[in-house]
Formats: sequence, structure tokens, C-alpha cells
Amino acid sequence: MPSAFSVQIFQQSLLFLIGATALAFALAPILTTILYKYKILRKAEFDYTLQGERGVKAGTPVMGGLLVIFVILIITMLFNWDRRYTYVPIGAMAISALLGAADDLLNVFGGKRRLRNIKHSLILIRIHQKWYMKIWHAVTLPWTAFRELTSIFGSKQDRGIQTHEKLFLQFVAGAITAWWVYSKLGQNWHTLWIPFDGSVDVGWLIIPIIIFFVMFTANAVNIADGLDGLVGGSLIMAFLGLAILSWMEGRTAFTPFNMTVIGALIAYTYFNVKPARFQMGDVGSLGLGTLLAINAIAINKTLLLPLLGFIFYIEIFSVILQVFFRRLLGRRLFKMAPLHHHLELIGWNEEKIVMRFWIIQAFVVIVAVWIALR
Repeated sequence: MPSAFSVQIFQQSLLFLIGATALAFALAPILTTILYKYKILRKAEFDYTLQGERGVKAGTPVMGGLLVIFVILIITMLFNWDRRYTYVPIGAMAISALLGAADDLLNVFGGKRRLRNIKHSLILIRIHQKWYMKIWHAVTLPWTAFRELTSIFGSKQDRGIQTHEKLFLQFVAGAITAWWVYSKLGQNWHTLWIPFDGSVDVGWLIIPIIIFFVMFTANAVNIADGLDGLVGGSLIMAFLGLAILSWMEGRTAFTPFNMTVIGALIAYTYFNVKPARFQMGDVGSLGLGTLLAINAIAINKTLLLPLLGFIFYIEIFSVILQVFFRRLLGRRLFKMAPLHHHLELIGWNEEKIVMRFWIIQAFVVIVAVWIALR
């Protein structure tokens, strides 16, 4: 592997960034035309507490994150394909992106879904006339219980892929990543870097650690995707931190890869700032959230993810705290979760929230890079 601080690697990585940006700008009008043509558009909001600004967004194309996903796939598969370093991150990103795409399309075109609760399942087990259906409802009862448990963290919806289904498929993506790190990258990758304290060999425990961070980060990015420009700009800073770290620490196989992501995100964010030409959708937020976690894990900076993805983690923790306060204490901590909606309800406009979140994200990424280089 090339040594750290290689000027040639940095120049090459900048070329990847420039190429990805140019390709994304070229593809953006084509994608926008397709999304309008097939009416893959955001539906009117049903939460009228935010109808003032939210209502304007109805009719905006969703699945704009396809622009970033496609550009990353094209550039990487043509110019940066490496079975050891890039094919598994690309594969896990693609799995999460496909999950998000299915959810986006079902939310636009799908019909309402009828989902049984535990009480209904127990009744069917007792009274159903067909014995094999009684067995089926009994066997699937744990899945029904899991669905009800996870539904408290998801928004109320009767279309699209449900929270429990997303979590299961994200688990699959995390498991693939964990298998790759544990089995294919060698013994050195069984260690976990600890800020200010070196590394510790965790052995097989690296597997559940990786699965947790992949799932948690993917959902964090997905939850934060609610304001024009917020996720795109914040992801640029997060992947820039990863690109700098991979280059300075000599893990330069990942530097052009991270720069490719940044280039695609630059073009996406250009079209996504208010008023957005298109919105990221789950296809982008889940795919890129997964990739953010995997690329941090790949350079053994897993424990920096809460800083590299600071805004995303703040957003998801605001949802967790809101659920905790409502379920256990019977009251709300925020007027609405995630945090950006709370700030809207107390009078902050969208641009103010996005700009301040970008500034906070940039500063915390700088702190993360400083910690990593200590």
C-alpha cells in the first residue's frame, strides 16, 4: 500500500472528485426528467403542524439520491474496482440503496398495507378454522412482536417498507460488512481503535460492533433527511474527514473512493439546496449512511462515527429521547422529533437550521480528525 502523505495519491483522488462531480452534473437533468416523467414525486404532508413549509415540498421529485449512488457505482466499477477494498462497501451500499428505493416507490405507488398486531394474531391462533394457519400465526408471532416493538421508533405509515423490515435488511448489510472485515481483511482488522489509547484486540466481538454501527448510522442519516440541503452538505463534510484520515494514515486505497462520494454529493447538494429540484429519498439516505459507516470501519475509525456523523447522531438521539420521554414519562421532550422539526416549530426557518447544522458538522469533523491524529 502506498505510504501516507503521497502527493500522487492525493492528486489522483482529487481527479476522482472532479470526475464524479462532472458526471453527476451531467446526469442530474436526465434523472430529474425521469422522476417527473414517471411522477415519482413527494406526496402532500399529512402532519399539519408543519404544513406551512412542508406543503411547499409536495410535488418535488424523490429518489434524487440515485444520482449519488449511480455516480459512485459507475466511477468505482470502471476506475477503482478492488476486490479487497471496494467491492464489499459497494455491495453493502447497493443493498441498502435497493431497500431505500423499494420504500420510496412503495410510498409513492403502493397501496395501504394491513398489518396484524399481537392481539389480533393471538385471536387468530385460537379461532382460525384451518389448523395450518393457526401454526403459521403461532410461528410468526415473534416477528409480529418485533414489528410492534420497533414501530415505536418509526413514523406512523401504512405504505412502504415498515421499520422492522428495514432493520432486518440493514442487519443483513451489516452482517456482510462484518464478515468481510473479520474473514477477508486479516488479523490486524480484529482490533478496535480507541481514541487516545491505541488499539485493543476484540476478536469476534468486532462482528456485533460493526453490525450495530452500520445499522445505527444508516438510520441516523435517514432520519436527518428532512430539510433541503441538510444531509447532502453534512455528508460532504463527513466523507471529507474520512478522505483526509485515509490519506494521512496510509490507508490510501480508500482515499479516491471517499473523494468519489464527495464529488457526487457536491452536484447533488447543488440541486438539493432550497428550493430543491429533487430530494434524496431513502434510496440515498440509507445507501450513503451505510457507506459512511463502512468506510469509517474500513480505516479502523469506527468509534469516530458519532463525531464524523455528528449531526446525524444528534438527530437520531433526539428521536430516541422523544420515544423514551413519551413512553416512560408520558410527556414530550421536544415539540416534535427529530430535532430539526423541533427547531422549525420554535420559529427557526429552514435555511437557518441547515446553515447552523452545517457549521456544527464541519467543526466536529475537524475535532474528529484532530483526535484521530493524536
